[in-house]
Amino acid sequence: MSMSLWLAFVAASAVLLAIPGPTVLLVISYALGHGKRSATATVAGVALGDFTAMTASMLGLGALLATSATLFTVLKWVGAAYLIYLGTKLWRAPVVSNEGPGEVGSVEKERPLRIFLHTYIVTALNPKSIIFFVAFLPQFLNHAQPIAFQLVIFEVTFLVLATANAAAYGLMASMARKTIRKPGVQRVVNRTGGSLMIGAGLLAVGWKRAAA
Repeated sequence: MSMSLWLAFVAASAVLLAIPGPTVLLVISYALGHGKRSATATVAGVALGDFTAMTASMLGLGALLATSATLFTVLKWVGAAYLIYLGTKLWRAPVVSNEGPGEVGSVEKERPLRIFLHTYIVTALNPKSIIFFVAFLPQFLNHAQPIAFQLVIFEVTFLVLATANAAAYGLMASMARKTIRKPGVQRVVNRTGGSLMIGAGLLAVGWKRAAA
């Protein structure tokens, strides 16, 4: 694999990852609602979710989704419904007072494992991501060299970029949250994050298989 080909893949991946999608919106929402303590869980969920999606596409699921309208629709609706559920839950989350000096109010604590699972499911069940990998990766493959090695390199590269991207969005959102102290403002933040998730779910409903 040539360095120029790998750099082209890095550049294309970085541009695509920078565009906010359902996963990024979920990361931002959790960072706004839970702060830095959600960062590790969300970043791990994104990494494992993207790994699952990429591996599934390489095993043929992406090609199946590209040809099966029924399977694509099922995964699309499952993912959309889950996002809307999470958004509604965050919208309705109570604002409680902390006894510590750091914050006056914050969203009710949620276990890191649950945050990790939520992020993983949303990332892994995105049918457009799975199809995207099928359409995206072959453009950078050199068929004159071993394909398996190239796939591993591209997958590891994409996972590193996706993890860094999620961490950056989460860090920026959690830093913005530091300026929030009043419970009333916290409530607005929770509802903003919930609205982002619900909006991402509604956006997912409109996904078209042909546009993947």
